[in-house]
Amino acid sequence: MSAYTLNTPEDVAAMLARIGVPSVEALFANIPADLRFGRMLNIPPALSEIELTAHMTGLANKNVSASDAVCFLGGGAYDHFIPSVVDVVASRGEFYTAYTPYQAEASQGTLQAIYEYQTMMCQLTGLDVANASLYEGGSAVAEAVLMALGITDRKGGEVLIAESVHPEYRQVLATYVTNLNVKVTTLPCPGGFLDPADVAKAVSDKTVAVVAQSPNFFGHLEEMTDLGTAAKKVGAIFIDVFDPVSLGLLTKPSDHGADIAVAEGQGLGIPFGFGGPYLGILTCKSEFVRKIPGRLVGETTDRHGTRCWTLTLSTREQHIRREKATSNICTNQGLFALRAAVHLTALGPAGLKETADLCVRKAHYAAEQLAKVGAKPKWDRPFVKEFTASVPGDVNKLLAGLRADGYFGGLPTGRWYPQHADGLTVAVTEKRTKAEIDGLAAAVGKRLKG
Repeated sequence: MSAYTLNTPEDVAAMLARIGVPSVEALFANIPADLRFGRMLNIPPALSEIELTAHMTGLANKNVSASDAVCFLGGGAYDHFIPSVVDVVASRGEFYTAYTPYQAEASQGTLQAIYEYQTMMCQLTGLDVANASLYEGGSAVAEAVLMALGITDRKGGEVLIAESVHPEYRQVLATYVTNLNVKVTTLPCPGGFLDPADVAKAVSDKTVAVVAQSPNFFGHLEEMTDLGTAAKKVGAIFIDVFDPVSLGLLTKPSDHGADIAVAEGQGLGIPFGFGGPYLGILTCKSEFVRKIPGRLVGETTDRHGTRCWTLTLSTREQHIRREKATSNICTNQGLFALRAAVHLTALGPAGLKETADLCVRKAHYAAEQLAKVGAKPKWDRPFVKEFTASVPGDVNKLLAGLRADGYFGGLPTGRWYPQHADGLTVAVTEKRTKAEIDGLAAAVGKRLKG
């Protein structure tokens, strides 16, 4: 806590004396005057602890929780059921207060938990290797593209990414590669999905990677096998952005040729948390293991022959020479990786399949009921737990009205896609009841009538 304790004048004098500098001003003398701020920061005066607590409590009370209304929100964060065992295990002091496992000397319990998580991610995707997690879905997409750059070594190449990939993931990718020698081209999806024929025309020997998401941001399934085939014809890396819960029913990324598969893991035992933190999943083929970001935990035996775990690979800038690091990712979401592992263990394969099946059935029922009141599907495409409806009138006005009626009715697609300003993307998880779905449809019908 010393980092948050005010330095007294005596503390400052002692530090300056130790380093042989007469004053704080002299410490920064080498910074040119024209680069200095030259005035005090425009911030409020300091508050007492009582005042600060009251102020922060007031700000926190402005937050709106998903439990404040019936939740049909999606777009990468979903209101899935979280078994109570997830909180019980993840809140144990051994895990909850443990320092993030940077070093090889991390506790055996932490290392084993990460190893189990990695194993489950490989089983889920069908790929060979999973890292110890990343920040969230967006950084996982970006790190996968950096991997592809290292694998193909196509300097000055091009990354093709579907417009139907989560727009915020695409923004993160654009930020990552801003100063790199690579072009990112977004392929349009006017029909709500990426046409494999368009990819076949766009790829070339300069293509570094093809990135597609299924189910995509609109909720639709993509033609992933065909997209992967188009990528491989030119030696490009095929990156699959998947939904973990949907894999209870859908084919694995490995089955349609994914070289790297990434995902947002929030649906695996992680609450909304007002936007995060979440969990970035990344898995790949074994031949790419030396290009993977972050760290890997492996199983071994100690000198007595007892099974144990160790930090096997950590190709990051804090462990090896910066110029040799595959990534500047400096931590992993260890606690949320643990939650995901506990969540999947509690469900088991049968439970995950049942969850996905319930999502499919309830989402399709919701689409049917909304269509009856005037919010018809915008595209005729297969979907799992999320779909985009076309709404007459102002979507944002409708959503405000639904909020007053006690429903978070979905996401306004036009927020990210102005050409689809009439779109309302609705997510329906296993938690939604028939009564809640019927209530949403009735509220939408009432609002659309006037």
